[in-house]
Amino acid sequence: MAEITAQLVQQLRQMTGLGMAKCKEALVHANGDIEKAIEHLRKIGLSAGAKKGDREAKEGIIVIADDSHAVVVLEGNTETDFVANNERFKTFMHDVLTQAQKTKPTSLADLLAQPFQKDPSITVEQARNLIVAALQENIQLRRLEVIKKEANHSYGVYSHGNKLVVVVDIEGAADQSAVAKDVAMHVAATNPDYLSAAEIPADVVEKEKEIAREQVKGKPENIMEKIVAGKLKAREDEICLVNQKFVKNPDETVQQYVDSCGKQIGKTLTLRSFKRWRVGQA
Repeated sequence: MAEITAQLVQQLRQMTGLGMAKCKEALVHANGDIEKAIEHLRKIGLSAGAKKGDREAKEGIIVIADDSHAVVVLEGNTETDFVANNERFKTFMHDVLTQAQKTKPTSLADLLAQPFQKDPSITVEQARNLIVAALQENIQLRRLEVIKKEANHSYGVYSHGNKLVVVVDIEGAADQSAVAKDVAMHVAATNPDYLSAAEIPADVVEKEKEIAREQVKGKPENIMEKIVAGKLKAREDEICLVNQKFVKNPDETVQQYVDSCGKQIGKTLTLRSFKRWRVGQA
């Protein structure tokens, strides 16, 4: 049996981030061979990840990378906010984000299957399992979005404490990211359901009409339909981004704000899309 020195244990700990006891146990199992010990720990990590995978993970962080080519958004979930604030977890998230920014994966499954840039001998998924083993919580990479930037578009990104992220896309100019960010901050505050009334599904519209008719039941038919139309318009103003009162100036709607910004630069600006993510959101 090879001697398991404190220096050897410390070396393995620095390489894996695991505790002293777990590192010594792995070295004993590998008869002092550090490479075999790491291999053993990876196997343990995969096992530990499977055991913890059914535990609920609703905390975590959302990280963003924004460059001239794309906006990349990645959510990682943990069981507790304590682990969400752990430096090793946050470093892992940023390492994976940097990799996604470089490789532009087509899906989260694609990213998880890639060799991990920090250690190409394992995949991103295997690296995640090692983090599970080290931090003793269910940790999941839950959502990935790679938003490739288009010419003549401006993108606004707003993040609130790594727990809430909004990305807004405005077409018509490439230098209006400040306007897009203003709208992103508005979306963070108001949480609209749709961009415009055209996006509301037909079944949702019918449900809203049904609710409105129930509220004015008993009134004459011609009056009822006018009231129902008015209630439906009010609901659209509430849940559709372009119709909402702009939080920075409630005297105008979001659409009017974007239109006025376009007039100032002599261009037509069009709100194309928004994405709003909150940690643990279904």
